[in-house]
Amino acid sequence: MQKEIQKRVDAGEMLPLMEAFYTIQGEGYHKGTAAYFVRIGGCDVGCHWCDIKESWNAKLHPPTETKKIVTNASRYSNTVVVTGGEPLTWDMGPLTSQFKEKGMQVHIETSGAYKLTGVWDWICLSPKKIKLPQAEIYKVAHELKVIVFNKDDFKFAEEQAAKVPEDCILYLQPEWSNRDKMIPLMVDYVMQNPKWKVSLQTHKYLNIP
Repeated sequence: MQKEIQKRVDAGEMLPLMEAFYTIQGEGYHKGTAAYFVRIGGCDVGCHWCDIKESWNAKLHPPTETKKIVTNASRYSNTVVVTGGEPLTWDMGPLTSQFKEKGMQVHIETSGAYKLTGVWDWICLSPKKIKLPQAEIYKVAHELKVIVFNKDDFKFAEEQAAKVPEDCILYLQPEWSNRDKMIPLMVDYVMQNPKWKVSLQTHKYLNIP
């Protein structure tokens, strides 16, 4: 039975679901809009400041039928955001095709560290120094979101921005625990480099998931 389940997980027919919930998108271009979030377990990128480290170990999260995930999501919203963990650890093709069959708008938040699978209406690429994105995903990113933990991240942000299309929207977002220190620097940076926008984790200010 375990081998059969693992086979289905590898094929994207089941996924290690950490949690799923209906809320308000708190970050980036679609902030302030209602969306159903599907958080997939499994990530080996290992950002030291990650605030969802419990998502890293996929074995902690039960393999769930993609059909069940889609059915639950469609009860709440026309927009679904697939996040993690790192969702591209898994084959996103079966999940997204079922979402699209229901006419839903499908977004992903990803580090881009793994091959892009699935069909997406919006790709938020949030690259990490530890494990850089695959070359192919830069070309299709709608939104680039760079987390700013220290001053060196401004240089990293520019390096990443040079790889995305001109119409990709560029965001700098302070790492939550260091926000009081970095926000003034970000404000100055964006004023001097207005191609960038500031993104804040507004859901944390609103005290919602």
